[in-house]
Amino acid sequence: MEIYLLCLVLFCVGLYGAVRKRNLIKIIIGLVIMEYAVNLFLVLIGYRLQGRAPILASDQQVLNMVDPLVQSMVMTTIVIGLALIMLVVAIAVRIYEKYGTFDITKIRKLRG
Repeated sequence: MEIYLLCLVLFCVGLYGAVRKRNLIKIIIGLVIMEYAVNLFLVLIGYRLQGRAPILASDQQVLNMVDPLVQSMVMTTIVIGLALIMLVVAIAVRIYEKYGTFDITKIRKLRG
């Protein structure tokens, strides 16, 4: 139970970084931390104590097997999250090239 609370704390740290910070790089780091917290939570859902890998032979029966569906979901979210973070970083670089700053308050003032 404690580890689920630690996942929640990690997610809240990322949410704080994404909402309260004014630097685009710190906002992106907050988003990455939130993504890792969700991935860790999903892996913990599929974990079983003394579990075995979900690899079966034709004559083998495994009783205590970890959930392979959660593992494939996490692999998919890692790939999608990586593409999303690359897109956000590319947008941040273009904003820096145009405005010369990563501070979102200065970018709002330059609009116009």
